[in-house]
Amino acid sequence: MTPPPHRKAPRWRATGRASLRVIVVWAVSTLTMLVLAAVLPDFRLQSADGDSATRIGLTAASGAGAFGLLGALVWPLLVRALLLVPAFVLGLLVFVLNGSLLLLALSLIPHGQSAAEPETAVVVAAVMSAASSATSTFLTVRDDEAYRRRLARMAGRRRRGQGLPAGRRPPPGTVFLQLDGVGHDVLRDALSGERPLMETLAGWHGTTHTLTPWRTDWSSQTGASQLGILHGSNADVPAFRWYEKESGELLVSNRPTSAAELQRRAIARTGDGGLLTVDGASRGNLFTGGAEQLALVLSVAARRGRHNRSRSGYFAYFSDPANATRTAVSFLAEVFREISQALRARLRRERPRLRRGGLYPFIRAFATVVERDVVVAAVIGDILSGRTAVYADLVAYDEVAHHSGPRSRDTHQVLRRLDRCVALIAKVTEHAPRDYRIVLLSDHGQSPGEHFTGRFGLTLEDLVRAGCGLPVSRRAERTPSGAEARATARTALRRPERDGAGRRASEPVVLASGNLGLVSFPEVPGRMTREEIDARHPALLRTLTDHPGMGFLLVHSAVHGPVVLGPDGAEHHLETGTVLGISPLAAFGPGAVEAVRRTAGFANVPDIMINSVCDPDTGAVHAFEDQIGSHGGLGGPQSHPFLLWPSELSPPTPDGRPLVGAEQVHTVLRRWLGEADGPQVPADDSPLTTQATAPFTALSQVVQDEKR
Repeated sequence: MTPPPHRKAPRWRATGRASLRVIVVWAVSTLTMLVLAAVLPDFRLQSADGDSATRIGLTAASGAGAFGLLGALVWPLLVRALLLVPAFVLGLLVFVLNGSLLLLALSLIPHGQSAAEPETAVVVAAVMSAASSATSTFLTVRDDEAYRRRLARMAGRRRRGQGLPAGRRPPPGTVFLQLDGVGHDVLRDALSGERPLMETLAGWHGTTHTLTPWRTDWSSQTGASQLGILHGSNADVPAFRWYEKESGELLVSNRPTSAAELQRRAIARTGDGGLLTVDGASRGNLFTGGAEQLALVLSVAARRGRHNRSRSGYFAYFSDPANATRTAVSFLAEVFREISQALRARLRRERPRLRRGGLYPFIRAFATVVERDVVVAAVIGDILSGRTAVYADLVAYDEVAHHSGPRSRDTHQVLRRLDRCVALIAKVTEHAPRDYRIVLLSDHGQSPGEHFTGRFGLTLEDLVRAGCGLPVSRRAERTPSGAEARATARTALRRPERDGAGRRASEPVVLASGNLGLVSFPEVPGRMTREEIDARHPALLRTLTDHPGMGFLLVHSAVHGPVVLGPDGAEHHLETGTVLGISPLAAFGPGAVEAVRRTAGFANVPDIMINSVCDPDTGAVHAFEDQIGSHGGLGGPQSHPFLLWPSELSPPTPDGRPLVGAEQVHTVLRRWLGEADGPQVPADDSPLTTQATAPFTALSQVVQDEKR
């Protein structure tokens, strides 16, 4: 959007306004220091014998001025010098360094009466930074002329970097905002009603934007979906975590080394760097998408060196110490919010319910506050610097829904805050040096339901071990489901349990990805056939298929190829389409057969893949992990994410055909990027995310909204 024409102010007037802002910020910092000296016993601005009010005021003014100068001159150098410090450590170190600068500033005061304890200096520095930052932001935003000049400078640098004429406006850019885990049905309901949960998006829906569902692959989780969306291929990714027999390694999508390997394989398979290779930025994602500008990107988080770009978002964000103060306050508020919500759920005896103690309140606060603040700030910086393509993942809803449920009151609060983040980003685009199109999407949904252990009293590993005739935990032995599994195994083996338990059976590797289970036998090279499994563990497949929590199993037959097994002897031969009894996939809706058939051809498919049962009326599943909102397999809303796209773009599919698979979504997004006219340029090599720290202060609006 082009800013309205305005009359250029004389240079002397602009200089006067800038000087006035400096004076006002200095005065606010001085007043803040005086107030803190009055209320904090370990912080004083006068000598022990006492000083006049004038002398105390001069001391405060001198200290505030010295602290401001040190912050402006020394702080950016400190941030760059700490490039190799882990991001979490940096977040804590910010407060210590800021306090140290205050102590140094106090020592430079010629009167020498002021003093502060180190821990008090940290508090004083944090409050002063927040106060001065808020004042500066308020004055700058209200000074339209200064704001336009700053944007014009940034736009001019951008145009020179692109080789564009000074008067030419670049073609539209695109911002892809991924609302992690928000299903199509959840978003549709959040946009409906007289008072929708997400007011900003509700205003877009049906006017400027169109809502379209899409269907995930069998593996409905961020690792598979985002790899396909950003890099165009998620082949050989059967689940969130899996065991690879050839290398003997366990791959987990959210481990830096695993994410880097998955990205390497995808690039090798497609021969293309990814969706964001041309002037792109990747923020808060598992993978880079080929972007040069990175922040909180897992696939490069293990890199070490001066050019490690995975932490650039943290350093750009913390280059203003006031950001650390705001985020720390919001972080603590979120911790207490989670504790109170968990206590309320317990007092109300809500079902299903998880224990939400331990480190979880802090993990939730990191996902819903710290990561959100850094990612949103980075996106704002990208927009103001005129970057062509930005893809950012906001994970807050997904984290909360796992523990509170996809449609709980807890997640409703998260959706409201996400809506405010989107509104903030949209507002910033009005001041960008180019027009922007905002595309919202999700990588999967979430299905509700009590987790497998809570419902049946034993874990998936217990059930598999019982079917193999191996010892199981005492808890499983005492549950009806565990006793039933062991009885089934004894009957199938036609021998006493102790004889079966005494066999030198292999120890299986049992993994879970939501309501998707994976079983591998490491000592058997290659993928075991159904016939080999029956020969080695004659009770295992029947134990699994007869269990009431199981929807279907995928195995490979030496005779029939990939076969889906279900209860009561039901089978579906995927190569020929032959069905014995009722297809176990019939209850999982259209597309289930194609999704399972595609995964069956992956090189990394385990010996047995298990999908939990799904209630056709409620969409409830049983996660094999401790989650009451889950995703990873088939069944319910987890397989149905969304696209909310600008109506000016071409439709995702012709004739309203279903959009299926993350790789197809990649093709659509790539087409939309190509619909913008004008030159495309490679990304620059700037190690920091933005040209200045002013975009980050816009997050204070989100923080204030949360307090209200």
